[in-house]
Amino acid sequence: MFRSSPFNAGRWAAVVAVMGVLLLSGCATPTVSARVTSFQQWPAGVEGQTYQFVPADPSQSNNLEYQSYQDMVRAGIGATGLVEAQAGAKARFDVSFRYGTTQTQIMVRRPYDPYFNGGYGYGGFYGPRPWGGYYGYWGPEWVDVPMVVQRNTLTLQIHDSQRGGAEVYRSSAFILSERDDFVRTMPYLVRAIFDNFPGNNGAEREIQFPVR
Repeated sequence: MFRSSPFNAGRWAAVVAVMGVLLLSGCATPTVSARVTSFQQWPAGVEGQTYQFVPADPSQSNNLEYQSYQDMVRAGIGATGLVEAQAGAKARFDVSFRYGTTQTQIMVRRPYDPYFNGGYGYGGFYGPRPWGGYYGYWGPEWVDVPMVVQRNTLTLQIHDSQRGGAEVYRSSAFILSERDDFVRTMPYLVRAIFDNFPGNNGAEREIQFPVR
């Protein structure tokens, strides 16, 4: 099972949905978080209509990496109700996608460490008040520190030939990861792209998937 919710920028920054961090945290149920933005004018009654893959740029032709990702998209596209056209047959819908990784920096909330931050940190005084209850403090405190991560992105478009090639679906998803490991994140990006298809026009969400 996975959970989806409206995107909250503050929560994204504070929780830091970074795949590598989650996997290393030792959580009982680690998750992967994807941020998705979708736009659609999806036609009604197209279940069973055909689609074909169209390379988004010449570099994808005869590209083994692209073909591998194409298989992942093919497995996820069933949510649309479309069927892949036979080789050489004319299809109603053209499906294209772009993918890639860029390096970016985010702020991560972590426990304050006096050895690295200077001053006082963990510990402190904690004891009973003369009139009852307790007073004092006990760490850790929290600080925001910069962290370099990989931004893994997938953007998928569907065009309808019966509408003059008009774009009827566009969705972009990204996952932040500590490691440069795009192949590992691609299946989750595909699932995010087709989650709750076609969704609301202009919808922006955060989706969490359990790590497999």
